[in-house]
Amino acid sequence: MTGRHSSNSDTPMGMGGQRSGAADVPSPLVDEFAPRLRGQLIRSGDPGYESARRLWNGVIDRRPALVARCDGDEDVVAAVNFARDNKLLLAVRGGGHGVAGHALCDGGLVIDLSEMTGVDVDPEACTVRAQGGCTLGDLDRETQRHGLATPMGVVSATGIAGLTLSGGMGWLRRKYGLSCDNLVSAKVVTADGNLLAVSASENEDLFWAIRGGGGNFGVVTSFEYRLHPVGPEVFFCNVYYPANRAREVLQSCERYVSGAPDQVGPLGVLGQVPETEEFPPESHGEPYVALLALFPGNPAEGERALQPLREVTEPICDLSGATTYTEAQKVLDDDYPDGGRYYWTSVNAPGLSDELIERLAEHAAAAPSPDSTIDVWYQGGAMAQVGEEETAFANRSASYLLGIEGNWEEETDSAENVTWVRDTFADLRSFSAGGIYLNFPGFLEEGEPLLREGYGGNYERLSAVKAKYDPANLFHLNANIKPKS
Repeated sequence: MTGRHSSNSDTPMGMGGQRSGAADVPSPLVDEFAPRLRGQLIRSGDPGYESARRLWNGVIDRRPALVARCDGDEDVVAAVNFARDNKLLLAVRGGGHGVAGHALCDGGLVIDLSEMTGVDVDPEACTVRAQGGCTLGDLDRETQRHGLATPMGVVSATGIAGLTLSGGMGWLRRKYGLSCDNLVSAKVVTADGNLLAVSASENEDLFWAIRGGGGNFGVVTSFEYRLHPVGPEVFFCNVYYPANRAREVLQSCERYVSGAPDQVGPLGVLGQVPETEEFPPESHGEPYVALLALFPGNPAEGERALQPLREVTEPICDLSGATTYTEAQKVLDDDYPDGGRYYWTSVNAPGLSDELIERLAEHAAAAPSPDSTIDVWYQGGAMAQVGEEETAFANRSASYLLGIEGNWEEETDSAENVTWVRDTFADLRSFSAGGIYLNFPGFLEEGEPLLREGYGGNYERLSAVKAKYDPANLFHLNANIKPKS
């Protein structure tokens, strides 16, 4: 991510593999199923099939037998029952941007929630209910009418479902916590086709599990979140420094965070200066280290509060300024176009030593794509005040999350970009005490050991909840937890 304004899944890199599913579904079964849906059932060869199977991540190229574009909870129930009864491989697609590509499968059924985008705000109760196909942009647009927001991610085209189910890291994480921390209730279609209401007082075990346990337990058709006063005007820090000052910049930010109010959750970014008019021509292609942060309160107060991040040393470029919250949520959108190629992993780190920062700068400068970055998420604050076992989201005590983003355009460049991410990941793990963020999971090719690391001490409890609600592992195209036997 810089803040400036498809290949086959069976590649030699072993990316995006999955269990095979039924290649063909008998036509009589499909003909019987289609009228049960209020939404659209799309088959291979139908008009619109190619667009229906296209994902944001252009690395993923799969051909499902059927796409059920659902128009409500009843459609989701019917689709889950159809997949289970006919032993079909099942994938679930929300609003978009699932980097690992689990929203699509070969030969099976895709439950597509992308048309389910209803948002209902209760400004008096400070809550919002949003359907599972919503993006951050859909949610922010409605909540900001009332000067309210719930913590979400940092790219407006991201789907709320996958983001929330595996945590939800965004600009408000230190002030108000993760997306999953602000979940009040949800509706979930489980593997047996039941539509369950879940909250702190209903189906509490399932409510606990979906707050960090991913899509393992069913299809979440709607989410109810707690809202907080944010915006509509905010101040956004977006300043770029030469990468040879990375240690000074990142450690200055570390000191700033240790003494700053929790409402500021900075993001450090190491990358290569893009060839755009916002940046001086002589800096194009040079390595940079950037600091990005959003102040959710009064913009004038925010400008004062964020000023220390903007004067660490002489910047290459300072794009900071007052803006609306909805526009701040779009600052990074252009960095992640539909159909681009993406491969991301992550590493937790306890601190920013001189040696670690040196490695970060070296790896970022060596990235084969100028669009790739290494991101330093400053954690703590509200997200660390929730107990490790209060939700399924683990590794809350880690001070930093290092996101390694391979972002590139051409299929022919895939091998070297994936190699860069994997080599960087392997090196940075030596600075980690363990733990990853399962919204940045690579393609989960490391298998169960990596999943156990991601779910931490909550894995066994999650496995027991999985056995209760999905004993046959119908929902396995995700960061999959094996049902406890």
